[in-house]
Amino acid sequence: MNTTSLYPLKFKPIVKEKIWGGNRFLTLFKKPLAPNIKYGESWEISDLEGDLSIVENGFLSDNEITELVELYMGELVGDKIYNIYGLGFPLLFKFIDASDDLSVQVHPNDELAFERYGQQGKTEIWYVIDAEPGAGLYIGFKNKIDPETFLKAVKNGTVDQLLQFYPVQKGEFYFIPAGTVHAIGKGVLLAEIQQASDITYRIFDWNRVDEQGEPRELHIEESLEAIDFSNDEEYKVEYDLVQNTTTPVFRSDFFNINLLSFEQPIEKSYVNIDSFIVYMCIEGEVHFFTEEHHERIFAGESIMIPASLAQVDIVPNGNSKVLEIYM
Repeated sequence: MNTTSLYPLKFKPIVKEKIWGGNRFLTLFKKPLAPNIKYGESWEISDLEGDLSIVENGFLSDNEITELVELYMGELVGDKIYNIYGLGFPLLFKFIDASDDLSVQVHPNDELAFERYGQQGKTEIWYVIDAEPGAGLYIGFKNKIDPETFLKAVKNGTVDQLLQFYPVQKGEFYFIPAGTVHAIGKGVLLAEIQQASDITYRIFDWNRVDEQGEPRELHIEESLEAIDFSNDEEYKVEYDLVQNTTTPVFRSDFFNINLLSFEQPIEKSYVNIDSFIVYMCIEGEVHFFTEEHHERIFAGESIMIPASLAQVDIVPNGNSKVLEIYM
């Protein structure tokens, strides 16, 4: 047991410029970023190589997340999680702003990812924060298809015609199991919670070309092994929101998701959760109080509650919304 007590941890966001990015990190989230740049992703908590999150608050400021896991082990992430993942942090948290369609892609499952790269696959869930009229998500195939039909569409540049399009509204969740062909459509701002993996096979890029007139690289052969052609799930996650309490949304072996929409304080006890807890603020301003610490986050920010903290009082400043994620 480490003698120095942990506290709610904030990390410096890793903001990425993307050709399909937008400006809502500035306009909606008020992030202090340079204008006139297309920002597509804000990696809130990550331990992927080259994109290690760094603490920005408290006495652990400037420490990388990998250093925290090595020092605090189960106190930070939970004993069961540490026993499974060791020094690796199991999830990746992002905000994504799409002003144009992202490429159609697929991610491998755990088995294939371990076989090819020695790491976990990528299952993810999306929460729609904002959406322009008519905006939507491409998830899964409209009908059952076989690899031959898929390859013919790839050759003809018509993969998009095979995909199911979901018009979206703010407040909706969509679960994307590994092996599901998908794309985020233009006009969507969302929060993404995923396994800590950045393995992506690009299948179709809307027949776009770069400044040199060249298309982006595709990964058709790899994607054929990764696609689950038998998958016919309903990807939209239904839930019944209850104000001023914790609304359960989704349970799985990968992550558990709750939604808090509240204007009154909520006292959270974590004694039955052997896991870190991450809160991603979707709307408003939220304060976190422990016996010794006080931190706050605004819309577009995130915070991690270490597994060793048994209780936190969460106090919104006006009506606010946060996603609550743990394993």
